[in-house]
Amino acid sequence: METFDCELKQQVIFGDNTIERLGELTRSIGGSRVLIATDPGIEKAGILGRAVSALQSERIAAYVYADVTSNPTTENVEAAVEVAKTNAPIDCIIGLGGGSSMDCAKGANFLLTNGGKMEDYWGTNKATESMLPSIGVPTTIGTGSEAQSFALISQADTHIKMACGDKKAKFGTVILDGTLTKTLPRPIAAITAIDAVAHAVESYVSTRHNPMSQMFARHAWELLDTHFEASLGPNSSTARSKMLFGAYLAGLAIENSMLGAAHACANPLTARYDVIHGVAVALMLPHVIRFNSTVAGEAYHELYPDGDIADRIAALKQIGNLPNRLRDYPVQYTIGTADIPTLAKEAAAQWTAQFNPRPLEIGDFIRLYEQVY
Repeated sequence: METFDCELKQQVIFGDNTIERLGELTRSIGGSRVLIATDPGIEKAGILGRAVSALQSERIAAYVYADVTSNPTTENVEAAVEVAKTNAPIDCIIGLGGGSSMDCAKGANFLLTNGGKMEDYWGTNKATESMLPSIGVPTTIGTGSEAQSFALISQADTHIKMACGDKKAKFGTVILDGTLTKTLPRPIAAITAIDAVAHAVESYVSTRHNPMSQMFARHAWELLDTHFEASLGPNSSTARSKMLFGAYLAGLAIENSMLGAAHACANPLTARYDVIHGVAVALMLPHVIRFNSTVAGEAYHELYPDGDIADRIAALKQIGNLPNRLRDYPVQYTIGTADIPTLAKEAAAQWTAQFNPRPLEIGDFIRLYEQVY
């Protein structure tokens, strides 16, 4: 077996209604005055209320920033930091929601403990000071942010996504409570689930994969593929719990390997046209798999020996009623072929592009976008 280095330092609490242990877990890591980063949907669904109630049961003061947007920006992080500073001293941070809320929580942790601005932490291991203990509580079945040490934060003016990574930013505790996904609408459940699928598939074949990351990715794929359809149905409690765990494992796979060209192509679509991240990834993934099959076909077959994995993902997309062409997605601007070279140039500059199993030139990115269009 090849040599690899895998660091697993995270307490994971899995099970229905484990959100009720949030106060106890926060107290156990020294938290008494916490910042919660979340979004308006989580507040409206009553999930924020459950979290605050659990904290109050342990007499822990909770201060909330509930305006995280779907693609968190530097402005979101700065606003969360302002809430924390207004209610100082904050001694713990909780990310409650989808990947956006959890990324915003990590971003706030960077600035509260190390100062400066998010751009200072673009890259890896830029934080020189220790960071606050933190807890991740995902409410979607997709991003895997709770398992990762990176915060993906967009610049407010350019919308460029910055990957800001540091082992100190990783949540020390994660709560995987399937009941928190019950209010997730079917379309959002499908979008986040296909993102998790992409994480499992891309990390499995990335150039930085290792036996440990592939173990996580393989089990993630099995859970996600098996329970995808059931998780979108009316009686989906058990299936969504399994999907939640699958998404976490896929996040672990990313943390111990990396992603590839589907994510590299997705980011410019989100930045330029506000295509939802999971939709953008889903649009690109089957085409990227077919592009990679000349060098990664055997690995794809290992992951899915029952047939063509690109066809299987296309079938999952159909089950989730996800679009197959850029022109089918109701973006605000018409994406014509004249724009594709610009998208290709931006995709080639994405960090994840360099870990794709088959190297890409600008022309390859152009052809991928043209196939999707």
